[in-house]
Amino acid sequence: MSIAIPKIPDSAPFSESQRNWLNGYIAALQGSTSGFPVPADTQKERVVVMYASQSGNSEALAEEFGSRLAESGFQAPVICAEDYQSIDLTKEKNLLMISSTWGEGDPPDNAVDFWGYLTTDEAPKLESLRFSVLGLGDSNYIDFCGMGKALDKRFEELGGSRLAPRGDCDTDYEETAAAWFDAALSVLGTSSPQNETKAIQAPVGFSKKNPFPAKLKANLKLNEASSNRDTRHFEICLAGSGLTYEVGDVLAVCPENDPALVEEILHLLKLEANEEQRSSLINDCDICAVSAKLFESWKSYCSGGINLSEEEVNTYISEKQLVDLATDFPATFESVDVFISLLRKLGPRLYSISSSPKAHPDEVHLTVARVEYEAFGRTRKGVCSTYLADRLNESDSLKVYLQHVKHFKLPTDTTVPVLMVGPGTGVAPFRAFLEERAATGSEGPNWLFFGNPHEKTDWLYKDQFRQMERDGVLTHYHRAWSRDGEEKVYVQDHIRQNGAELWEWIGNQRAHFYVCGDAKRMAKDVDSALQELIANFGGMNDEQAAEYIAKMKKDKRYQRDVY
Repeated sequence: MSIAIPKIPDSAPFSESQRNWLNGYIAALQGSTSGFPVPADTQKERVVVMYASQSGNSEALAEEFGSRLAESGFQAPVICAEDYQSIDLTKEKNLLMISSTWGEGDPPDNAVDFWGYLTTDEAPKLESLRFSVLGLGDSNYIDFCGMGKALDKRFEELGGSRLAPRGDCDTDYEETAAAWFDAALSVLGTSSPQNETKAIQAPVGFSKKNPFPAKLKANLKLNEASSNRDTRHFEICLAGSGLTYEVGDVLAVCPENDPALVEEILHLLKLEANEEQRSSLINDCDICAVSAKLFESWKSYCSGGINLSEEEVNTYISEKQLVDLATDFPATFESVDVFISLLRKLGPRLYSISSSPKAHPDEVHLTVARVEYEAFGRTRKGVCSTYLADRLNESDSLKVYLQHVKHFKLPTDTTVPVLMVGPGTGVAPFRAFLEERAATGSEGPNWLFFGNPHEKTDWLYKDQFRQMERDGVLTHYHRAWSRDGEEKVYVQDHIRQNGAELWEWIGNQRAHFYVCGDAKRMAKDVDSALQELIANFGGMNDEQAAEYIAKMKKDKRYQRDVY
């Protein structure tokens, strides 16, 4: 008697390769219990692909590599680090770990619990595990790929053996990531030439490899003229691009360097550049940041030498820019091309989208603080913010692409209350959230906490949010003006003052809690205030409140977009 083996229907929302793998896996399970032979391609090893991601790059890479492993016949579950309890690492044989770094070598939000689990005294022994770690980072920071390095070291300390050497990716990560994956594949073994990869496959359409030439529609200053801040509202046209986004996603802008800064650096280095070289320095090269690699390379071209201690070098890198390096330590290059060869690629800048596509079809809006300040006797300007604010006119083109973010989304249940904390430009995604909630007729109440220095000059989107109050979209709207009184008042102070009602929303109505903005101070202070109110009004001790917050994060009820 034959037994029918169930199959995934063609209409199911999977690619052909995913459907083939699932059918093989189901057949393998059926074979293990009913005597059927296991298909040959399902006999390959299981390889867990785990990611820890803040902005979405690690997640995208994990999904890409997991898909390729599945096409080769491997069992390749892709899981987020926050779901680490869904597997037993002591019983796994192979792990590919992809992690970004946050803060000063810290784990991303969705990997905090996993890192805590690995670093406790009760951490599991992993003698049976082969692992390889890919770290994503930014070499402008001293703790470059710090989390990737820490995970690599910890897996080894727990008894694991390296499947392939660790990969350390800079902001332009595609080639390094592809090489790391190739190294892992060569050890795992793959017989299909189609799986050999020399670069990350770019998605069809406009993407990082092929940005869209969008038109700038509007550049509006949101602060009053007397404010010492300059926050801009940009409207960008996506018509004809085929690009779509959801609220919570980010827009990547490919900036151009200030031509005046290019000329200043060339003058300091006594270099004459042709048109092609100038274009490269404006469009392709990072001419601001001083990375550890650039500083080390600079010594070879600096006749006077550089005598700084390691601590002094680290301080210099964190505070100074390339124009300072060229001034403080004059260097001689035989050509502009040699100088260019030392520079990193100019990376895109990611901005939280501040519009709903339902409210603004074929447009994307950004809320950007224009950066300009004085330091070390010189005016400093933000690369992308001044490119957008000062050097683009309406109808000019700028190169952009979308990056989808899964960890910062509105609840699918439109009746759920939403709490939003977004001081300064952190209000950007919450303007989008509120526009979306209005456009979809969401029944759930909305509460926004906003803060800035002065009420008269720094109330961003005042008229729009006040109208949302009148329309009943914005149910509660608390504003913290930190410089208007004798005492500084911040968003976390308003959270503490409204603890009882906030707990009613969070504890009884199952509200979703969102935070966007500064990671170093604001986000930490808000997190502390949240834990305090949960403990005080939820009748919990500190440990129970911390567990409650961890459960909120796991249930996607506490989401952060901090930077």
